[in-house]
Amino acid sequence: MEDGGEKVSSQQPQGASYTYWVREATPDAVPLPVPKMLSQNDIVSQNSDPATLGSVWNRAGTWEEKSLNKWASDRIKELLITVGTLEFTGGKAEIKEVSNCIGDAFLVTVRNKKRVGYTYELTLKVKGEWIIQEEKKMVKGRIEIPEFSFGELDDLQMEVKLSDEKDLLHQDKKQICQDLKKFLQPVREKLLQFEQELKDR
Repeated sequence: MEDGGEKVSSQQPQGASYTYWVREATPDAVPLPVPKMLSQNDIVSQNSDPATLGSVWNRAGTWEEKSLNKWASDRIKELLITVGTLEFTGGKAEIKEVSNCIGDAFLVTVRNKKRVGYTYELTLKVKGEWIIQEEKKMVKGRIEIPEFSFGELDDLQMEVKLSDEKDLLHQDKKQICQDLKKFLQPVREKLLQFEQELKDR
């Protein structure tokens, strides 16, 4: 068929297909970058540049996230066990174990600025003794702290559950739970310490 003096073939060359959409490798094509192991000099020069945060490979200080879960969970447990014994009008109690410490903590470098954050939930096993009806009784229980995050410790809440309450009157259980809720302030102080240590990392 002729159109404007040019012949237009309705047939395509064999094997042409759609390969022209694919960039084919040629001898003069730019080679792919090869991974390079950092030398000791690279690491030293990175350490001598205080303006750069994050890893050696991230000199531009773009996005980099580092998990701090192991350190954070261990540190929270260490701090809370050191709360010590609280004395109440009718008894005393202490945190014996952090039985549940679930969450995430991280350090993010964004545009050469460091940011940290965390989200956790806790269960603390407590043990104490109270004078109930002129008799000393050993009481065990747990304090559950629902999910809390970085910068939210002013809103920290806890729920107290007693393990051995069959022999306790309702008013005694109520009093013991109120006493155990007094752990809120010292626990908050330890978590504030943890938060500060996290920011300093």
